Formats: sequence, C-alpha cells, structure tokens
Amino acid sequence: MLDRVPKKQQSEAKELLRGIMCADTEAGARGRKEAFQAWCRKKGCPAAGDLLEDDGERLVTYYRFPLEHWKHLRTTNPVESPFAAVRLRTSAAKRYKKVENATAVLWKTLLLAEEHFRKLNAPELLAEVAAGGV
Repeated sequence: MLDRVPKKQQSEAKELLRGIMCADTEAGARGRKEAFQAWCRKKGCPAAGDLLEDDGERLVTYYRFPLEHWKHLRTTNPVESPFAAVRLRTSAAKRYKKVENATAVLWKTLLLAEEHFRKLNAPELLAEVAAGGV
C-alpha cells in the first residue's frame, strides 16, 4: 500500500496505518480507516485509499477475537519467528555427512527455541475461538 504513496509522505502514511491497527475498538479502527482514505484523497494518492477499501476488512479481523489475543494476532510473522534460530544453524547442519545427525541438531535447536516461545494470553478462551463462538 505504501508504494502507492509518494516517498516523502510514506512515513506519515505508515503512522496513519499503524493507528488503524492499534485502535481500541473496531469502530475506532473503521473511523481511522476513513480518516486515512480522506488523507489519501487530500494528498493526491487515492489509489492507496482504494486499496485499503479492498483490504480493510482483513486488517481489522482480529477485533472479532478476545481482547487478550489481540497482541498475538497483531504480530507480523508468528509462523516464521520460531524458525529464525534454526535458519542461523542450517549452514552448520549441511556439513554433516548423515541426514540423521543434521536432523538431530535442527530438532534440538527447535526444542531450545521452544523455551522462549511466547505463551498465549487467556488460553482458556482458545476452545471458544476454535468453536467459532467469538
């Protein structure tokens, strides 16, 4: 979306977009979305505002989940983060002659990284979320 905004206005656009995600309520986020679209029209880049119209619903989907889970849902890459430690050690694992030895090193690295995984806030609500009751 930022590539549709002129370079010198991208930092301001980024702050406005961040404000949408950090709003306290879904209604507040929708209000900030409309403010961003008005800003885009005023600055002469309506294409960015139109793109937000298409993707705006996905941007605020996490408001339908419990408040305690918002912090986890706002993260940018929760799937890739655990594998960052493994990625650092894959070149070392390539030097092993046996696949089993390399697999053991990578598995042990994942087990050690697991100790630092962030715990889910309010895990008791997870069953309700999975059942679609939120």
